[in-house]
Amino acid sequence: MNRAAANGLLLITGAVWGMGFVAQSTAMEAIGPVFFTGLRFLAAAIAVAPLALWEGRRAAARGAAPVTPRQWRNFALLGAILFSSLAAQQIGLLTTTVTNAGFLTGTYVVIVPIVAVVLLREFPHPVVWPAALVTLTGIGLLSGGRLDGLTEGDLWTLLCALLWAFHVIALGRFVRGAPRPFTLAFTQFLVCGVIGCVLAPAFETVALAPIVAAAPEILFAGVVSGGVAFTLQAIAQQHTTAPQAAIFMSTEAPFAALFGALILAERIAPIGLVGCALIFLAILAVELVPMLRPARPAPAHEP
Repeated sequence: MNRAAANGLLLITGAVWGMGFVAQSTAMEAIGPVFFTGLRFLAAAIAVAPLALWEGRRAAARGAAPVTPRQWRNFALLGAILFSSLAAQQIGLLTTTVTNAGFLTGTYVVIVPIVAVVLLREFPHPVVWPAALVTLTGIGLLSGGRLDGLTEGDLWTLLCALLWAFHVIALGRFVRGAPRPFTLAFTQFLVCGVIGCVLAPAFETVALAPIVAAAPEILFAGVVSGGVAFTLQAIAQQHTTAPQAAIFMSTEAPFAALFGALILAERIAPIGLVGCALIFLAILAVELVPMLRPARPAPAHEP
């Protein structure tokens, strides 16, 4: 596969993830957010299961070490964090728009380094701090230029972004020494799905009728937005550069706005469009500017 084809796959991945926000939003007309999250990720686990089995057999054939009990626990913990984040996002979609959800979820890109500094004392590239201020400005404009313009759903979505930041940091630490992306994906999807289905009866109506009514959204968000998009990303990033991959995958946010406008007829004021642009620029800056800094030369070895 050449680089152009790989970037095309990443563009499709961004589009699928963006359209996934529409499916998540319309599903709330028929089913509760916790139950939907559980069913969605059970479907994603089923979709990824063949890849995880293939990955395990391939690793065994090559004589690779099996997944350790500690790694299984770490993968399960990722699933619990994933559920918390996505459940918050689904609750937010009850009272916010697809456009807001798409962009506000993307703020995790600037939240991640802040959490890393506070918890891990890992200091990021200096571009992160102005990017964080730009993002906050964009959020204000997206809500109409007033602080009280933020809805309860927007706040739930920001909580989703914070929890997702913890997920990204944990994933970065747990995946070291365990190059099993499909096994990890299957495990966290399964754990996320089980938690959602177990907790749903305590908060929502669990019945066959809501499942049938929301079946298209469940299948799309689970199988396509989860399983297929993850597979496309895993394949494409083997054949393109990290900066280009970041650009194309970051298109999830504008695609969410685009599909929200085309399918749900959602509209935002011009000042909101400016806010969306600022958030998008902050996301790209955090992803790309550190990569533009030339690498330091390796120290010379003593004779």
